[in-house]
Amino acid sequence: MMLAERLRLALETGHTLDTVLLTGDHRDPELDASPAMARAAVLVAVTDRDDPGVILTQRPDTMRRHAGQIAFPGGRIDSGDTDAIAAALREAEEEIALRRDQVTVIGTADRYRTVTGFDVTPVIGVVPPDLSFIPNKAEVADVFEVPLGFLLESANHIEATTEWQGRNRHYYEINWEGRRIWGATAAMIVNLSRRLRWTG
Repeated sequence: MMLAERLRLALETGHTLDTVLLTGDHRDPELDASPAMARAAVLVAVTDRDDPGVILTQRPDTMRRHAGQIAFPGGRIDSGDTDAIAAALREAEEEIALRRDQVTVIGTADRYRTVTGFDVTPVIGVVPPDLSFIPNKAEVADVFEVPLGFLLESANHIEATTEWQGRNRHYYEINWEGRRIWGATAAMIVNLSRRLRWTG
């Protein structure tokens, strides 16, 4: 079965997550209640190869927010975007020069609500392997690929705790070749792994 078909089937038949798992703190259901969240979308670009990978970016250390963090290409859904898919494709093109016609959109995964006020829709897409990406230096310091199987393996999902705004916050992190994937990006990966129940 082709990769796109496998992903589409997994999304359609996968396990729908409990609401609490979709919040910015997987142990704090209160964070799911805010009515005034900004809508955003990210592109989970999966490379079409025998051992599929996922394209991730690293933010510049000079950014005012989320400096140095690892993230999917993505951002706010603008008024000119028809939906989350359009927003994710636009952002990926702006951030890493991934053309929309290079992405086979599979569908959307479970929305994720962050502690910083964003309601994020992950858009799953398949892209050709070994594309040349051009980072927008204002937003992206580096573009790299991590094996999908590694990201979705539950043994690689580390639970951690930190104090934020006077409360203990629980989050996930995934460490790959010296890179620390954590926060919203790691949580969306954990959610996706539970949705897909990937078997390689």
